[in-house]
Amino acid sequence: QVQLVESGGGLVQAGGSLRLSCAASEGTFSGYNVGWFRQAPGKEREFVAGVDFSGRLTYYADSVKGRFTISRDNAKKTAYLQMNSLKPEDTAVYYCAVFRGWGSQRLAELGPTGWGQGTQVTVSS
Repeated sequence: QVQLVESGGGLVQAGGSLRLSCAASEGTFSGYNVGWFRQAPGKEREFVAGVDFSGRLTYYADSVKGRFTISRDNAKKTAYLQMNSLKPEDTAVYYCAVFRGWGSQRLAELGPTGWGQGTQVTVSS
């Protein structure tokens, strides 16, 4: 059972950048796809980006495509989310999780597990 820990959130002005990290504290990391998700106040948790177990394949929600980049380092058991050109609407708690589905943005189809506690990202206008 993989357990993940997110870090790197903070307060940033619109147009700024942040890099989030997702470290596996236990379990096998390299055999799973890894995803970043976010949840804004009063909204459902949504998919942001996914990277396959090898790190070679990625896909993104339309709202972040071209601005966010997901990557992973299996030797370090860590995944990353580089967020550029941040907008106030990116404000949310960001979570990472492992998942077995691929290509979908629906959490019910991805079946994510190993959720961490999340890291807050706040973008001021």
